[in-house]
Formats: sequence, structure tokens, C-alpha cells
Amino acid sequence: MMRNHSTVISFIILGLTNDPQLEILVFIFMLTTYMLSIMGNLTIILLILADSHLRTAMYFFLQNFSFLEISFTTACVPTYLYSISSGNKAISIKACFSQIFFIVLFGATEFFLLAVMSYDRYVAICKPLHYVTIMNSRVCRTLILCCWASGLLIILPPLSLSLDLEFCDSVIDHFLCDASPILKNSCSDTWFIEQLVILCAVLTLIMTLVCIILSYIYIIRMILRLPSAQQRKKAFSICSSHLIVVSFAYGSCIFVYIKPSAKDEVAINKAVSLLTTSIAPLFNPFIYTLRNKQVKQSFHDTLKRFVFFSKK
Repeated sequence: MMRNHSTVISFIILGLTNDPQLEILVFIFMLTTYMLSIMGNLTIILLILADSHLRTAMYFFLQNFSFLEISFTTACVPTYLYSISSGNKAISIKACFSQIFFIVLFGATEFFLLAVMSYDRYVAICKPLHYVTIMNSRVCRTLILCCWASGLLIILPPLSLSLDLEFCDSVIDHFLCDASPILKNSCSDTWFIEQLVILCAVLTLIMTLVCIILSYIYIIRMILRLPSAQQRKKAFSICSSHLIVVSFAYGSCIFVYIKPSAKDEVAINKAVSLLTTSIAPLFNPFIYTLRNKQVKQSFHDTLKRFVFFSKK
């Protein structure tokens, strides 16, 4: 339960622009990318559910990744779209903290899932004969639960300490609720919370990145030992989609934690947030499907069956 004794009862989200005409373009862009990302990720989820050939550990993790992408973009985008369409830029403190909770939960869980997916690729390439045994359904479900539990452990300590903060300023120069501007608006001493936020973020990035790097060190070593170029190409193609998504995710975080000037910092944070909340969830399903023959084949087969039944 949220207890806040401050005189400020809501925040004002400034958004991406103050220009009304430009705001219309932003609304159209974000609504379009949101709808397409929902459709793309939902298509992957439904394909994996419908096609028995895709019921392996890799596609189970991909299905959960698509679910997280839908959840993450839904936690960010609709609120801002409502703000633009209604002209109401105010958001209650409770709603703002709720948005932060879900954004960080889904975002952190995605990073842990990317690490799990790299381990899955390591087992598939380095221990192919034991893959089905090692990555059985019980192990996969346990790993997914661990990802969600890790996401909760990352967000709960700093968020629980922030609930009783008092606020002197209500303006948030962003298009969503973000920890940094909220803590700057507080009259209370936020030094410990700020350090805790940084610690949790750095721990998440380092732990998951170390797991990914170690997995790919072993994967690359195994690929280089393969006798034929065709085998090496096939092994690399298995990992290429995951590597592209990982590079985009961690590359975005690097920009957030580079310390530019205060003016540039706000612009960079907005730009990176727009990439991660609108563009990445749109492109990630296409990255996985366009570089995956099984998913493309499953999509074509499902489309043929749909057309066949519709003609009956």
C-alpha cells in the first residue's frame, strides 16, 4: 500500500515535445509501432503454441521473450498515447510508481531471459547430443521462474524505499515515469536510494552480460573446431538472431549510463527510451523470424491452413 505525505499528489509528464503538430506525428508513430509490435510478438506466441515442431526449449524461451516484449511496451506506450489524445499530462504518484514497477520488472526479466537464452544456445551447440535431456521442460520452467524472481528482487528494494518519499516538484521531463527525474523531484534525502538503483542496475547488467559472454566464448570455440564451413555457418546462424537482440539491448543501456551534460542527458534518455519501448519490441520478432527457417516455415504452413479453411 502506498503512503505518501507530500503536498505534491501528481506528476506532470512533459512528453517528447511541446509542439502540438509534432505531437500528432509522435502519436501516429507510437500508435503504429505499438500495434505492429503487439501483432508481431503475438504472432510468434501463437505460432509456437500451434506448431508442435516449435515446442523445444529455444522456442519456449522465445515465446516468453515475446510475452515480455508485449508487456514492456504496454507498460510504457498506452499511458503516453492517452496523455497526448486527452491533453491530460498529469499522472498520480501511485500510478507513476506502478508504471516504474512494471517497466523495471519486465525490463530486468528480459535481461535475465537473454542470459538464459545464451545458455540454451551454448547447450544446443556445445552439447547437442544431451540438449533434450539438459533443457527439459522442468528445467525450462524453472529458468523462466528464476528470471521473473530476479526481476522482482531487482525492483523491490529501491521501490519499497521510495514509497514514503516527499516531493517538492511535480514536473518529469520524459514521456514515461523514470526513476532519475522522480528522485530529483523529492525533498527527501535520496542518496541511498540513488546508489541502490545504480547498484541493482549494474548488478543486473554485469551478471547477465558475464553469462552471455562466457556462453559465447564456449560457442565460438566450438564453432571454430567444426570441420566444414557449412557446419560453421549453420552453427553461427543459430546464434545470430540472439546476438543482434543482445547487442541492441546492451548498447541502449551503455548510452543511458554514459554521463553527458545535464541537457544532453535528458535528450539521450528520451531517445533511448523511445528505442527500447517502441522500436525494439517491433523489430525483435522480425529479427527472430526472418533469420529462422523453422519459424518462417511454420508461419507459411499456418497461413496456408487458414486460407484453406476459409475457402471451405
